[in-house]
Amino acid sequence: MLLTSNAKGVYPIAPTPFYDDGRIDLDSLDRLADFYLGIGATGVTVLGQLGEAPKLAHAESVDITRRMIQRMPSLPVVAGVSAPGFAAMRALTHEVMGVGAAGVMIAPPNTLRTDEQIVGYYRQAVEAIGADVPFVLQDYPLTFSVQMTPGVIRRIVEELPSCVMLKHEDWPGLEKISTLRGFERDGSMRHIAILCGNNGLFLDYEMERGADGANTGYAFPDMLCDVVRLSTAGEREAAHDLFDAHLPLLRYEQQPGVGLAVRKYLLMRRGILASAAQRKPAAALSPLAQAEVEHLLGRLARHDPRARVAPL
Repeated sequence: MLLTSNAKGVYPIAPTPFYDDGRIDLDSLDRLADFYLGIGATGVTVLGQLGEAPKLAHAESVDITRRMIQRMPSLPVVAGVSAPGFAAMRALTHEVMGVGAAGVMIAPPNTLRTDEQIVGYYRQAVEAIGADVPFVLQDYPLTFSVQMTPGVIRRIVEELPSCVMLKHEDWPGLEKISTLRGFERDGSMRHIAILCGNNGLFLDYEMERGADGANTGYAFPDMLCDVVRLSTAGEREAAHDLFDAHLPLLRYEQQPGVGLAVRKYLLMRRGILASAAQRKPAAALSPLAQAEVEHLLGRLARHDPRARVAPL
């Protein structure tokens, strides 16, 4: 199945499970896939920033994509293929699409500064990977230092039909969603899916602004699925109540640098990953930070039983 502009729901960003010695933990990868199937995810993204993609060898990236596709054949799997050069991007794209990926995600290099440079980069990327490959436009200025205005996004969408989804991670970015949906209403831009990242930090209001769901890696993606479902059903206050209960832990996990360590620790505490290990170089979770995460889990468990984990 190929990714289309009608994508909706939650596409969790899958972390890459590792053993402490840096080997990929395939059993945990299988549990992760089964977990995503069980919570009602509508797709999955692998090889993202939070999947530690830059630390993977090319063959490992292809193997991870293949295994996730084989484990959950009913869900579209999107693979991150961002690379310093187009040769590496083309090679990885062709291999992941060959094993059944639904599309690819492309982030901009941090050297882009002008609107023309941004549009030109994506034009060249599509030339490199092929116009028949659906791609997700990743807009994350806090990490990539590339500012994409709504007008630039519209140019990319209109010029490149293979752009079918925006991974919206601007912050503040609510007005950007409203502007893009306004372009659709006035006929100046075709419809594309908008799924939001930033750990879901603004998902409650992003849904109300016209987003189609979430494409992020919070350790409780089942909560994100529930918020999207409730928002879509018009159950506004229920969606906000659930989201608000998770917000302190979600905020803590969103910290730059240590955020992935927190996420992997939480997924280990939930019994999904066997280890919280990252492949080096990695930021460690200090004992004090671990205690703070445990405190936040305990508080969340008062409102959401999914946070009830076995004592250490």
